[in-house]
Amino acid sequence: MEILTDLFCNHWLLVVISCMAAYLISSVNTSIIVTYIVKHEDIRKLGSGNAGFTNVLRCVGKFPAIITFVGDFLKGVISVLIPYLLTLGWDIPEMQMERSLLMYFAGLLAVIGHMFPIYYKFKGGKGVVTTASVVIMTDWRVLVVELIFFGILFAITKTISKCSLVCSALYPFAAAGVRLLDKAQILPAIAPIKAPTGVFVVCVFVVTFINGIVIIIRHKDNIKRILEGSENKITSDTK
Repeated sequence: MEILTDLFCNHWLLVVISCMAAYLISSVNTSIIVTYIVKHEDIRKLGSGNAGFTNVLRCVGKFPAIITFVGDFLKGVISVLIPYLLTLGWDIPEMQMERSLLMYFAGLLAVIGHMFPIYYKFKGGKGVVTTASVVIMTDWRVLVVELIFFGILFAITKTISKCSLVCSALYPFAAAGVRLLDKAQILPAIAPIKAPTGVFVVCVFVVTFINGIVIIIRHKDNIKRILEGSENKITSDTK
């Protein structure tokens, strides 16, 4: 528990700055801005009503969707990069674990900011793209696992929401799993932290579990449509 005690007692200001910066940055919603520029409409009143990449792809077009994807991805990158840069001198193993947790916390707040943006009456997207960028910034190995599952599922279902739900449920287990491999000194050459503690692994699981849960909750309408068999698929004729 020492890493948590030290982080929240001795570095609480860094925690506050990192989390607040992540939330405020990610509250800037790319899909709302892009859709307003292109169509002078609110993306939350079009299609599924979701302020995210997939709805922009269906309702606005491919290029605006690409811009949305890039913007949503960069939000997670910048949000996690801030605590990383603020803790550049944290080189000993214990402080590396604190630094990593700080990045996970900032990543979670980035996803929450995307979902519940303060600038847009707390009605934003579903956090899938932003989570992907957080994953690659906190542990790229987890993204590899997630992308493999996502690719296989998408090839079978052609439904992004189904893939997102499965990968969200998988996220905490993959994130904690690779850290357990590090703890067991398996493939140490690609371990960001060579000997993580059990407390660190549990913290990683808890934070990523919360991340996965909020994504699943935000997909409640998609879950309903999936059960009804009416969920939209991404096909070659998507404009």
